Amino acid sequence: MEKIDPKFKKLIDFIKSLYPGLNPVPLHAPVFWGNEKKYLIDCIDTTYVSYVGKYVTQFEELTAQFTGAKYAVAVVNGTAALQISLQLAGVKREDEVITQALTFVGTANAIVHSGGIPVFIDVDLDTMGMSPSKLEEWLKRNVSLNAGTQKPINHLTGRRISAIVPVHIFGHPCRINEIKEIASQYNIPLIEDAAEAIGSTYMGKHVGTFGLAGIISYNGNKTITTGGGGMIITDSEELANRARHITRTAKVPHAWEYIHDEVGFNYRMTNVCAAIGVAQMEKIKEYLENKRDTAEKYKKFCDDSGISFFMEPQGAHSNYWLNAIILKDRSERDKFLEFSNAQGVMTRPIWRLMHKLDMFKNCQHDGLTNSLWLEERVVNIPSGVR
Repeated sequence: MEKIDPKFKKLIDFIKSLYPGLNPVPLHAPVFWGNEKKYLIDCIDTTYVSYVGKYVTQFEELTAQFTGAKYAVAVVNGTAALQISLQLAGVKREDEVITQALTFVGTANAIVHSGGIPVFIDVDLDTMGMSPSKLEEWLKRNVSLNAGTQKPINHLTGRRISAIVPVHIFGHPCRINEIKEIASQYNIPLIEDAAEAIGSTYMGKHVGTFGLAGIISYNGNKTITTGGGGMIITDSEELANRARHITRTAKVPHAWEYIHDEVGFNYRMTNVCAAIGVAQMEKIKEYLENKRDTAEKYKKFCDDSGISFFMEPQGAHSNYWLNAIILKDRSERDKFLEFSNAQGVMTRPIWRLMHKLDMFKNCQHDGLTNSLWLEERVVNIPSGVR
């Protein structure tokens, strides 16, 4: 192993002091400090373990109340939530959907599942989310509104642009209000990927509620978890009702007949998963405060040690799902990753950019200067509730 900077040795010792007794120190393990077992036993005792049950409804109501959305629809995971949101926003086969290359693969996969083709726009360095200026620049250069339909068309491909999907990376809000304004100018529906961002707000408004719909993930490593699960949040009653219908295999309500009126999906969250979600929502404020305290401790240590720690953007209140440090270059990043993991502290680089993956290598993009810079330098460090 190559020689490591002493400041990084001190950082590893500091992380171990934050998470004493854990070996290895996980990146983000779930915690179950509430009524999870009680509610799960209730599911088993009542036999309501599939998507029929009171906890699904309760979880949706709690999420709508917490985020300020009018409606919430619980589904099996965040990718399914995004796929359904895009389909209900009007994405058709061979339409293009604008998103960012700096994201988890689920974002791009959901676009393809909905029939769309991703177009990747660069991010801002201080948010890691879609850059409004880069978005506007690309649209002005490549897109115009059809004179008859007023639909946005990509000059280079002749395809319709049917949605914009910015991502709130690691729980840090992007400049979503500016993106919303640009999307409106081009008549493009806005769907927010807030998979990592429950509890994060921008200008006092919960992310995921700026556009037509937003999605949240409850994977096992998220701020709160249902083991596996996702949520669609929206102010549109029509979209919420359609989402519930098609994620329940588009079954027409009837006491005994099995009649389905369109091609649907078996995507509804189970009562078992929702029971865990209800218990987690009862503790979410405590968890968010705990994680913010951890971020503040990291910030002070990093400031004192000459390490660049990624802070919430101006105007944002982040959930600090995954804390991140920015290293000097790829070489320093790789040295730190090797050293920290060898020392029993789980760290990871940011995801491989989407346009570098084989299935998305032919997708249009704008050069992605900032995304490439961040890819070579960002490392996530342990961020779980302590």
